[in-house]
Amino acid sequence: MEFFNTDFLENDEIKLVLERTDAGDPVRNWVPAYHFRIFDREENQVGQCDLRVGYTENLFYGGHIGYRVEEAYRGHRYAAKACRLLFLLAKKHGMAYLYITCNPDNLPSRRTCEILGGEFLGAVTLPADNDMRVNDGETEKCVFRFQMEA
Repeated sequence: MEFFNTDFLENDEIKLVLERTDAGDPVRNWVPAYHFRIFDREENQVGQCDLRVGYTENLFYGGHIGYRVEEAYRGHRYAAKACRLLFLLAKKHGMAYLYITCNPDNLPSRRTCEILGGEFLGAVTLPADNDMRVNDGETEKCVFRFQMEA
C-alpha cells in the first residue's frame, strides 16, 4: 500500500501531524496504519489519533480509527474534528466505510461517534481469541459504522 502525503489534514481549529506509519503485519492480520498527533492552533498537542487502512474481521471489533484526547483538552470535540479529517484520508484510499468502536462505558467516545453521524450497530461480544480480550480483559465493544461519501 502507498502512504499518501498528509499535509492537508487540518482545519481552522486543529492540525494532524504524522508521527509514523506502520506497514501492517499480514501474519497477525494487521493492516497498514497512519499515526498522528493532534495539535490545536496554539500548537498544543491535545491528543493522538490513527487510521487503519483496509478491511479485516478484527477491524470490526477494533475499529479503523482510534483516538485519545488529553484530559486537559477534553470537551472541545477534538476527537470528532480529528475523525472528520481522517475520513478525508480514508476516502483518498478508496475506503467505502469505516468502523469506530469504543467500550460501552466510554460515554464521551460514544458521543463522538454519534456527533459524527455513525450508525450504531450494537454492543458486540469480543471473540475469545481477540487481542483486546486476551491482553486487556475487554469483553464487549460498541460498534459504529460510517459510510464514506464520494
